[in-house]
Amino acid sequence: MNTSTISNRNILLVDDDRLVLATLARGLAGAGYTVSTAESADEAETILACGKRPDLAILDVCMPGRTGLELAEQLRAYGYIPFMLLTAYSDHEIVEQAATSGALGYLVKPIDTPQLLPAIEAALARALELRSLRTTGQQLQNALDSDREVSIAIGITMVQYRLDRKAAFEMLRKAARSQRRKLAELAMDVISASETLNLGN
Repeated sequence: MNTSTISNRNILLVDDDRLVLATLARGLAGAGYTVSTAESADEAETILACGKRPDLAILDVCMPGRTGLELAEQLRAYGYIPFMLLTAYSDHEIVEQAATSGALGYLVKPIDTPQLLPAIEAALARALELRSLRTTGQQLQNALDSDREVSIAIGITMVQYRLDRKAAFEMLRKAARSQRRKLAELAMDVISASETLNLGN
């Protein structure tokens, strides 16, 4: 395990048991992680609201007030912060809830640092994969949206100038090149201009 990589990793530990919190925080800091701690879901949210974005959150399932599972739901609002769950019980229902909520790991207390480290590294690796998949998915969606806009602009140009599809595409491509703009940007303007004209009718 590369210690220089670990030292750049931020872990948020959330547990209402101060002894567990202190022990795990000390162990993880000793292993080279940067650790933030919170004794409740509210305290964890205060840390997140300040702009601190951990690479991984480790949440106790059973806490007074809001549970770790409820906090896990909120983590999506902060841009899909990956998380693992800690619990004192190996309960089938909680395991199912953990999987459904998107937890990258599920650990039963008592747990010590040597047990925790491989689980954290596995969760961080999986989080990286998921982030990469989300980015690729967004890029594909952007490309599809862009293609759709270009197709609509070609259709508008075909009608407006009585051209066939190839000639309309060529006309837009040349206009984009002469204006030093992306075809998708020009397409948006063509669509916008067409909508404005239609509103005026």
